[in-house]
Amino acid sequence: MDGTSIAFAPLLPWPVLGTLAGFALLVVVLGFVRRARGMMWRTLALTVLAVALANPSLVSEKREPIKDVALVVVDGSPSQNIGERRPRTERALEALTERLKTYNDLEVRVVRAGDGASEAGAINETHLFEALNRAMADVPRRRIAGSVLITDGQVHDIPEALDRLAEAGPVHTLLTGDRDEGDRRLAIVQAPSFGLVGKPVELTIRVDDMPGRQSPDAAVTFRRDGGEEQTARVPVGRDFRIELPVSHGGQNVMEIEVEPARQELTLANNRAAVVVNGVRDRLRVLLVSGEPHAGERTWRNLLKADPSVDLVHFTILRPPEKQDGTPIRELSLIAFPIRELFEIKLSEFDLVIFDRYRRRGVLPQMYLDNIARYVEKGGALLESSGQGFASPLSLFRTPLGQVLPAEPTGQTLSVPFRPKVTDLGRRHPVTTGLPGDRPEGEPAWGRWFHQVDTLPTNGAVVMSGAENRPLLILNRVGEGRVAQLASDQIWLWSRGYDGGGPQAELLRRLAHWLMKEPELEENDLRTRVDGNRITVERRSLETDPRTVTLTTPSDETRTLDMREGRPGLASATVVGAEPGIYRVSDGTRTALAVVGAVNPPELADVRSTGDRMAPVAAATGGGIHWVADHEDGLRPGVEVRRTRPDRDQTGNGWIGLRANGDHVVTGVTDTPLLPVVAVLLLALGALLLAWRREGR
Repeated sequence: MDGTSIAFAPLLPWPVLGTLAGFALLVVVLGFVRRARGMMWRTLALTVLAVALANPSLVSEKREPIKDVALVVVDGSPSQNIGERRPRTERALEALTERLKTYNDLEVRVVRAGDGASEAGAINETHLFEALNRAMADVPRRRIAGSVLITDGQVHDIPEALDRLAEAGPVHTLLTGDRDEGDRRLAIVQAPSFGLVGKPVELTIRVDDMPGRQSPDAAVTFRRDGGEEQTARVPVGRDFRIELPVSHGGQNVMEIEVEPARQELTLANNRAAVVVNGVRDRLRVLLVSGEPHAGERTWRNLLKADPSVDLVHFTILRPPEKQDGTPIRELSLIAFPIRELFEIKLSEFDLVIFDRYRRRGVLPQMYLDNIARYVEKGGALLESSGQGFASPLSLFRTPLGQVLPAEPTGQTLSVPFRPKVTDLGRRHPVTTGLPGDRPEGEPAWGRWFHQVDTLPTNGAVVMSGAENRPLLILNRVGEGRVAQLASDQIWLWSRGYDGGGPQAELLRRLAHWLMKEPELEENDLRTRVDGNRITVERRSLETDPRTVTLTTPSDETRTLDMREGRPGLASATVVGAEPGIYRVSDGTRTALAVVGAVNPPELADVRSTGDRMAPVAAATGGGIHWVADHEDGLRPGVEVRRTRPDRDQTGNGWIGLRANGDHVVTGVTDTPLLPVVAVLLLALGALLLAWRREGR
């Protein structure tokens, strides 16, 4: 394709040339006014000279056409998995690209967007215009023929300012769904992020039937942490409040599911999940000290340092066998409420600690039996053994012996030693990764000097002491938990003796394990969610080679291989491609992962519609067409035409892509229109004729 035009390269500057031309015109006009002879020839001579000074030339351009660019954006969001949308999308894409290939002046770019497996934000919203802008970023607007979006119409990043979008040609929409679709959805209207352990939280939910109400109410199932189901009838189209209990600290996953309606596109939006972080209002601890010693204040200071701990300290300062003549009325200011603590309100305590306690007749056997029953019903007990545990007055010889995990041998070991984490302890969350622990060699913490020799009868030995004898034993009893520390010298670490040690960290983990905090479960399956990335973790005290099964919100299953990164912890990572509840199971335990927002826009309304794209079509001159209306077997899809920019870009059953006619110039030929010799001869000839005419 070539182009021809006339160009001027004046021999004098345009202002000078204009001045001379004006003066010449004035002379010519004056001559005609006076009717001077030969003015026609003089005018011709001046005109020739003026044109010659303008130096016109014929410019011929050799042009090479540039292909226009057509952009096709394919919606790969989770809502496209509904019904026949995905295969219909692929058929429409294939038919569209085949038709566009027939135009030699067109470059086709196909972009896939909204795939949650590669885009973290795609699981919540469908961003097609973001992908469209990236695809056209390196293309001048004058080369864009138009854009075609193959989608179900649920697009969530439509720009507010559509004027600039219109500069890039028409934006057409091919809808992949069916007309007059119906669906039911469950939405979380209000949900708290935190809740107090032991107290219920209030949730507000809503069930909607779209486009209209299909039934007055619906059955909704509630389940906490994969436990037992509870069902209630919930009105359709109105907010409904429910109360769900927070049973433990950490994440409490509340699953809510509504029964299907007569018309359903997907069940993914019939389910919702709320993660409520359980926090303890106050931690009530009962500390029972058997006799004064250097470590007693360490226990008290540690517990009182935490403002969330309510501490009741029961200490025996004067044993009954001590007879010093002090009157009974002077031994205390008030009577200590032993019965209230160890019988009436015992169940209100979260943790009971016996520190260096021995039998002296202060606490009757009945109260110690109450503590044993308290543990079996779900309580927590920590026993720190002193020398009295190895004597006939040992707590093991009381009803508490039924729940303690180690039996005294009657001997004590009074030699320097450094507590060590056992191989089993390195797999247990209470002692794994303690600061200063070294798998090889001595740990980098201070020495202790006294330990009670015991024989474990139950539980897990996670730390050893002098002569590799059991030092810290953990055990589950009934619904409760017990920890036994066969030494009363952990206080040396808090004083920094011989370098100190991780006393605060160890006791913090120990207390949280005793109170059943989920993050310290030694045999557990759990999940962590970061964006759309799901990390599955399995803690176990023994090597577990089993795989786990992941069930997606659309009820598809896949197998994950667990790899042990450090002792006791195996993990696997997977990317969630759709929002909703993912269920992980190893055959014994089940964990849940909630991916996406509480009410993801991607699932808010999954019906296929052109309403969202209507303003875009109106602003850019594009069209909205249903793919299902144009499927005719071998060649599905709408007709594609190349149109002029000033013509309509869509019509009944067809879409237009404008032909811009852009090009690049590969060569230029410049030919003067007035050769110098011809100009001179013509000017002189005209002047001679004018002189001759005047001489007559």
